[in-house]
Amino acid sequence: MHKKITCILILFFVTLTYSQNKYTKYVKPIIGTQRMGHVYPGASVPFGMVQLSPDTDTIPYAVNGKYNPDVYKYCAGYQYDDKTIVGFSHTHFSGTGHSDLGDFLVMPTLGKLQLNPGTADKPLNGFRSAFSHSNEVAEAGYYKVKLDDDNIVAELTASNRVGFHQYTFPKSEEAHIILDLMSGIYNYQEKNVWTYVRVVNDTLITGYRQTNGWARTRTQYFAMSFSKPFIEYGAKNFEEKQVYKGFWRKFNQEKNFPEAAGKQIRMYFNFKTSENEKIKIKMALSSVSMDRALLNLSEIKHWDFEKAKNDAQNAWERELKKVEVEGDEDLKTNFYTAMYHSFLAPTTYMDLDGKYKGLDQNIHQAEDFTNYTTFSLWDTYRALHPLFNIIQPKKNNDMVHSMMKHYEQSPYKMLPIWSHYANDNWCMSGYHSVSLLSDAILKGNYTGDANKALEACIATANKRDYEGIGFYIDKGFIPSEKSGISVSNTLEYAYDDWAIAQLAKKLNRNDVYEQFLKRSENWKNNFDVATGFMRPKLADGSFKKEFDPLNTHGQGFIEGNSWNYTFFVPQNPNALVEAMGGKKVFTKKLDELFSMNLPDVFFADTEDITRDGIIGGYVHGNEPAHHVAYLYNWTDQPWKSQEIIRKTLKMQYKPTPDGLGGNDDCGQMSAWYIFSSLGFYPVAPGNNEYAIGSPTVQNATINLENGKSFQIKVNNGSDKNIYVKKMLLNKKPLTNFFINYEDIIKGGTLEFIMSNKHK
Repeated sequence: MHKKITCILILFFVTLTYSQNKYTKYVKPIIGTQRMGHVYPGASVPFGMVQLSPDTDTIPYAVNGKYNPDVYKYCAGYQYDDKTIVGFSHTHFSGTGHSDLGDFLVMPTLGKLQLNPGTADKPLNGFRSAFSHSNEVAEAGYYKVKLDDDNIVAELTASNRVGFHQYTFPKSEEAHIILDLMSGIYNYQEKNVWTYVRVVNDTLITGYRQTNGWARTRTQYFAMSFSKPFIEYGAKNFEEKQVYKGFWRKFNQEKNFPEAAGKQIRMYFNFKTSENEKIKIKMALSSVSMDRALLNLSEIKHWDFEKAKNDAQNAWERELKKVEVEGDEDLKTNFYTAMYHSFLAPTTYMDLDGKYKGLDQNIHQAEDFTNYTTFSLWDTYRALHPLFNIIQPKKNNDMVHSMMKHYEQSPYKMLPIWSHYANDNWCMSGYHSVSLLSDAILKGNYTGDANKALEACIATANKRDYEGIGFYIDKGFIPSEKSGISVSNTLEYAYDDWAIAQLAKKLNRNDVYEQFLKRSENWKNNFDVATGFMRPKLADGSFKKEFDPLNTHGQGFIEGNSWNYTFFVPQNPNALVEAMGGKKVFTKKLDELFSMNLPDVFFADTEDITRDGIIGGYVHGNEPAHHVAYLYNWTDQPWKSQEIIRKTLKMQYKPTPDGLGGNDDCGQMSAWYIFSSLGFYPVAPGNNEYAIGSPTVQNATINLENGKSFQIKVNNGSDKNIYVKKMLLNKKPLTNFFINYEDIIKGGTLEFIMSNKHK
C-alpha cells in the first residue's frame, strides 16, 4: 500500500438539525460505512488547523507485529457502524486512505474513574460510551451527541486554531474529564515519542505530543482552558517498561502533581456538577510552542459557546456562497456537501503571529501569506486546486507560497510530494506540485517570483535518486525491475514535465520548454501499439511478457490497472488518439472501458478498490482516470462523455448513507463533482482549457474574487435531457466542447440548451 485505501464514504444521513443559513443547511458531513470510513463528522472552520471530531474506536495499526487490515476503516477516527465513542480529538484527515493525527483526545465521564478506553463489546469497562445516531447532530462547524452511558451531552465547535467543547453533565459528585495523550489514529505502542503536560493552575494546562509515523517528526503543542476550576487531577503513565526513571520517584506523580511526562500518558480532571451544568473547554494548537498555543487560545476570547458556533457557521456560509446553485434538494445537498469537503483541506499551519515549524524543524515567520499543510497532491492537483484557481485564488496563491517554503526548507531541495505537518510523507507517485505551481502562475494567481518557482520545478523533476527519475531521464521510461510502479511513474512524470514546459514557455525559457516538452512524450515508451495498452518495460527495452491489463498487482501501476492508466495522457489526448489508431479505435476502447463487467478476481489484490466506485472498468473511486469520462470530446462522439458524466454523477454521489463511491482524498472526489455538475472540467491543469460535460444544475452563479460573476444557465435540463444541443458564451455560439479560463474569470454567461437526443 503506497498511500491510501480507497473507501466508500457515507453522507451523514441521520437525525440532523440544520442551521438556518442559506447554504450550510444543505451540508451533510460524511463519515463511514461498514468497512471504509475516512471522513469525520466534526467541528472545524474552512481550512482550519483544528479538525475536532469524535473517534469511535482505538484500533491498533498492528496486531502481533503484523499490519491490522481493519485499521484503515479508521483513517478519520469515526466509523458509522460503531456503537461507542471513545472521545473527541482535535486533528483529523479528510477522506484519506492512510492516516495519522488524532491528537489530544478528550472524554467526559461520570462515576468511578476509569483510565482505559474499554472495548467495543464491553464499553462499561472503560471510559468510552455508547451512543445513538438518533441523538447525534452534525452541521458544518458543529457536532452534538448524547453519551448514553453517563447521560452527558457533548457539543463541539471550533475556530481556526481552537477547539471549543461544551459538556452538559447531570448532577454528580464524581464528574471527570479525561485527556488522553496516548490515543491516535493509525496508532501503535511506539508511535508516541514523548508527551508532556504542565498544570499551570486549576483551569489551565499546557503541553505537547511528539509522534512518529506517516510524519516521522511531528510535534503538536496545546493549551487547554477549562471554564470551571477542577477540584483535583492526576496522571498515569501506561508505558510498559521504563528502565530508568531518575529521581522523580521521590514524588507521587499520579495525583495533583503539576507535571506529567512520558510516552503513554492519560490525565484526568475531577469536578462536582449540578444538574445540567455545562463545563466548557477551549483547546488551542500550535506547531511552535506551548506559549504560541496560549497565544492562539486568544482566538476565542469568550466562553459563549453559541457565539463560537455561529461564528464557525458564518465562516462556512461565506465560503459556500462563492457558488450559488439552483436545483432540487438532492442536488443542493450533494453540491454543498461537496463544497464543504473541498474546503476542509489544505489546513492552516501557522500561529496567530505567523510563526510555524518548517520542514527543517526550525521556526519560521510567514510574511504576507498564510502557511498551509495537508497537501495530498497526487489527488488534488487534478481538480481541487484548479477549482481553487477559480473560486479561491488568494488562498491558492498562499498554498503555492507554502510549497515554495517547503522547497526552500527541504534538505532534498524538492517541492512537496505529500506535505504533512512540517514533514513530507512521500506518498504516491509523480511530482505533482509542479502542476499546481504551473497552473496557478499561468492563470496569474501567484504573487511570488515565477522564475524561482520554475527553478524549484526543475530541481524536483531532476532529482535522479527519487522514485526512478534517473532511469526516466536516461531511458525515457523506468524499468520494471527497478520499480513496482514503473508505468504509473513514467506516465505521471510525463504529464508533470508537460506542466513544467508550459510554465517555461510563459517565462520565455525556451531551452527549458524544449527539454521538458520532449520529456513529456515519454508516455509513448510504455505504450504497446500491438495491444493498445500501457505496459511495463524491462531494462533491455522489451515489454514485460507477463501482462494482464485488468490486474492491479505487479503490473507497474499504483492504485489502478492498465485499463485506467492507458488513458493517462491528459497533456495530449490527440496524440494518444493517434497512437491508438485514430478516433474510431479510441472511441471503441473507451466504450469497452465503460461497459465491461469486471470479474471478482479483479478485486483479489485491491483492498483499495471496490465495486461501489466502478462504472464498467472505470474506477471513479480512485483518481488516476478522473479525466477519462471527458475524453470523448477528442473524438467524433462527444455526447458519450455527456452520458458517462451524468451516469457517474448519479451513481457515485448520493445524499444517502453510502453516498460516495470512493474516499474523498482531501476534496478531489468532491471537486470533480463540483466541476462536473457545473458542466466543465480541467482535463489537464496547466492548460487554460476546460472540457465541456453535461451540467446537472438548473442554474449557477460563480461569485469571483475579482468582484465579477460567471453565470451558468441551463435550458431544458432534466434527468432525461442529458445531451448538450447548443451552447452560447455571452450569447455567441460555441463551436466546440471547450471553454477557457479567461472566459470564466472575466465574468459572463455560459448557456446550455439541453436535449434528450444526442443528434
